[in-house]
Parts: sequence; structure tokens; C-alpha cells
Amino acid sequence: MIIGYARVSTEDQNLDLQLDALKEAGCKKILQDKISGVKEDRDGLLQVLDIVRPGDTLVVWKLDRLGRSLQHLISVIDELKGKDVYFRSIKESLDTSSSTGKLIFHIFGALAEFERDIIRERTMAGLAAARARGRIGGRPKIMDAGKVKLARTLMADNSRCVGEICEILGVSKATLYRYLKD
Repeated sequence: MIIGYARVSTEDQNLDLQLDALKEAGCKKILQDKISGVKEDRDGLLQVLDIVRPGDTLVVWKLDRLGRSLQHLISVIDELKGKDVYFRSIKESLDTSSSTGKLIFHIFGALAEFERDIIRERTMAGLAAARARGRIGGRPKIMDAGKVKLARTLMADNSRCVGEICEILGVSKATLYRYLKD
């Protein structure tokens, strides 16, 4: 079966152009969303992924209607591939049922992986540069050496319960015990 998926970002936008193109492409069933592509949970897309069966073809008017990013697009198409479902994009003339379409999609996948690696390298370089300048990053310590010393003194006193000590120090019990353990 050929199944279509159409999406527009807002309620004000119109799906007619996509619906006409999907009908012309032979779609027997068309699911749709009127929601931003940034949203991960799109009911129409989730329904599509639920109803497709081996041998089916999912058709979209344009690639950006399906995925919110190249990485998301690739993961959706990989999910379809895992279910033995083909994918076709009308505007980009991409069809994973052909060897050329598979090749192009693998090139997209390689580019997405390359992009992820570059982002990771930049992030690591930025963190290393910050460390070299004495910036540590992460969440600041809640208890300094003075607070830890006070906590040890209060705990040794036995006149206060742990809850009171935590209230005095402004920390949770787990935090108190973690710092006392160190």
C-alpha cells in the first residue's frame, strides 16, 4: 500500500498542495499533522509508523515535512527500513525502492554522521580550551570545606537530628551524606 504523510506547521497553513501531490502519487491513505516539525510527538507520524507493513511505501511531498532535522529524518527512514517499508519524497525525487535512491539516502546518512562528529569535536575543543583557562564547568559545589567541617561538628554533637542539620546547612540528606562520605 502507498501511504502518504502531510504536515504543516500551524493551523493557519493549508495542506491542499501536499494532499493533491500525494493523491497524484497514488496514496491510498494519507495521514496528516498540523504541528511544528520541531515537536517530536506528532500523532499523524506516529500513526503512519504504526500502520505501515512490509512492502508498503511512505510518500511525502518534501523531505522537511517528515523530519525535524537530518538526524531525525534518517532515524525515521531507518525505522521504516527496519520494517521493510520503502520511502519516497516527491519534490526531491528520492525513492528508497531503487538502488539510486538507497545510495542518495546513504550519502545523506554519511553527511549527518559527519556533521555530528564535527559538532562533537568542536564541543570537546571548547571544553578543553575552557579547562586550560581554569574554568571547570558543571554544577557548582553546594558545600565548601567550611560547610563540610560544620556538618561534621553538628553530626558529632548528637543534640540535633539529621533533618535539622540539613535545614541549617540548606542541603538534602543525600547531599549531606555524600559530602560526609568524601
